[in-house]
Amino acid sequence: MEMFGQNVFNQSVMRDRLPKSVFKNLKKTIDEGLPLDPSIADVVASAMKEWAVERGATHFTHWFQPMTGITAEKHDSFISPADGGALLEFSGKELVKGEPDASSFPSGGLRATFEARGYTAWDCTSPAFLREEADVVTLCIPTAFCSYTGEALDKKVPLLRSIEALSTQAVRVLKLFGNASVTRVTSTVGAEQEYFLVDKSFYLQRPDLMMAGRTLFGAMSSKGQEMEDHYFGSIKERVLAYMKEVNEELWKLGVSAKTQHNEVAPGQFEIAPIFENTNIATDHNQMVMEVLKRVALRHDMVCLLHEKPFAGVNGSGKHNNWSMSSNDGQNLLEPGRTPHENAQFLTFLMATIKAVDTFAGLLRCSCANAGNEYRLGANEAPPAIISVFLGEQLADIIDQIVAGKTKSSEMSGHMDIGVSTLPSLPKDATDRNRTSPFAFTGNKFEFRMLGSSFSISGPNIIINTIIAQALKEFADVLEKSTNFDADLDKLLQDTAKKHQRVIFNGNNYSDEWVQEAAKRGLPNIPSTPDALKELISKEAQEVFAAHSVFSDKELHARYEIMVEQYVKTLNIEALTMIDMANHSIIPTAIEYATTVAASVNAVTAVSSKLDVSTQKELLEELSDKLAAMSANTKALEKALEEANGIADADKQAAAFRANVFTMMLELRSTGDALEKIIAAKYWPLPTYREMLFVL
Repeated sequence: MEMFGQNVFNQSVMRDRLPKSVFKNLKKTIDEGLPLDPSIADVVASAMKEWAVERGATHFTHWFQPMTGITAEKHDSFISPADGGALLEFSGKELVKGEPDASSFPSGGLRATFEARGYTAWDCTSPAFLREEADVVTLCIPTAFCSYTGEALDKKVPLLRSIEALSTQAVRVLKLFGNASVTRVTSTVGAEQEYFLVDKSFYLQRPDLMMAGRTLFGAMSSKGQEMEDHYFGSIKERVLAYMKEVNEELWKLGVSAKTQHNEVAPGQFEIAPIFENTNIATDHNQMVMEVLKRVALRHDMVCLLHEKPFAGVNGSGKHNNWSMSSNDGQNLLEPGRTPHENAQFLTFLMATIKAVDTFAGLLRCSCANAGNEYRLGANEAPPAIISVFLGEQLADIIDQIVAGKTKSSEMSGHMDIGVSTLPSLPKDATDRNRTSPFAFTGNKFEFRMLGSSFSISGPNIIINTIIAQALKEFADVLEKSTNFDADLDKLLQDTAKKHQRVIFNGNNYSDEWVQEAAKRGLPNIPSTPDALKELISKEAQEVFAAHSVFSDKELHARYEIMVEQYVKTLNIEALTMIDMANHSIIPTAIEYATTVAASVNAVTAVSSKLDVSTQKELLEELSDKLAAMSANTKALEKALEEANGIADADKQAAAFRANVFTMMLELRSTGDALEKIIAAKYWPLPTYREMLFVL
């Protein structure tokens, strides 16, 4: 208890260190979303500085989240010169506003290269914190990042806008149900984080892991995950020591890290927090990823957050557990004991279903990047088809709504295991579906398509906005009603009839579901470049503009950035593959082939009667595969050159997907085939067996 939050300038610390009037003023902004009173900035800054310096801090930084998907910071010391000496100073102006160079961050055309000015603005709703690295302590202040002309250059500003949009529309609906006290609704998130650990010595010998974060070559070992013995297995001492230090760092930062376990693939693990306000949850997930990577190095390991670091075994995702909470303490997705009678719950549930069906393309887009393309639909993650899992109880209620009257809820009861000494367990209302991309899990929805490396801000911006739109449409109808109950029943029935097609409680991995989804008219967008286009569709532009989440200019900028990142990622991977092929694998194959040829000559020289057929067969196989690899390397070089010569961004991305991506798979297959026949002492790269099973 003493450890948790000790490095956070939280409300408890502020209550102790700020004058009562200042604390009360600031707390109203944090709790109620009221405008920040600039007159309190100097007082808060002074208290924040004193607290940080007492704990060893010498520098402060505005900690922000540009469109790179990771965090950024510029450190300034508290020292100011004074009469030949120095003072420790930190003003309200320095707290509220910073000015990092904006020209070198992705802007999608919002800023020209020569236009450098950008601003960071203090986000007082996310608490400042101290980061300890070795003997260095830095005060980190969560901030928003915008351009000189006012456009959002980061992931925080649109997230905060989307939270406000959701609150506005949700409050309208709640007031229709007679809730006069509610003033604010916020979305809540708990982000489960999957990751791999590899020994640092292996990582440093793998150019692909260093440059691309994933293995571009690598034959499967004789054992992978097929024995299902790693999942939830006993955690090895080395990993457990690492997890202990990760937890301690996160707890100091106020991150409620709750669960840790072995994941499905060997070398794969998961950490999960308790849910919290989406803005803070997003900041905390960035901290989680940073801590996972930083602490791993102290244990001579490297944490891999790529969505598919090892082909052939489970990839890494990030499950986004999303709900809505009102300031009077309600979880708006809590069904209650009799959900069929809970009209308020059914309204928010139906709004969510409507939003997911209407904007399925946007949800797919929110999880699209080069890494996740290798993972989605690979019998470990949901396919590129968006659907909703409700479970038997709620699906039955939806059927009743469609039929015109809700009469009952399927009860869960208890489960008798059949052993007298074991307790009778209360049975949940429905089973869970681990194959669904958007699954209801009791009192929240679990969006399971996010990749491990993702900032959760993008998907949650979209979820908040599209559900705000559905709630707006509901409120627009019901606020004009003269018979609320009757009109609500009709609204829910009409919505259920129109959007029931998106509900699917079966196996999302099956080929049958792909065919069924097509019959239902649900979109299936496997390609990242195609998925990204959903961001600038007419429907997307309209919904973001309607809720002031993105201007048209900001939206197109993000599309350009995401397309550019996709192309750059594949370009780096292709160049790394070519380099590894030409400077490592092909020379190794030639060396080994020469050794085998020398063996044939040496044995034959002793006696022509000696059998050298095995060596000759191996030499022929080596020569064939070596020739194929050389040809595939040249083909990839050509495809890469042609793709890089395309000026139009959309056409270039399509060429990378169709040609470069395809040739990378071809080149990998020949490289992996060579690994299987070249003697272990010659092979220049750490193998899957070493990387996945040696920790």
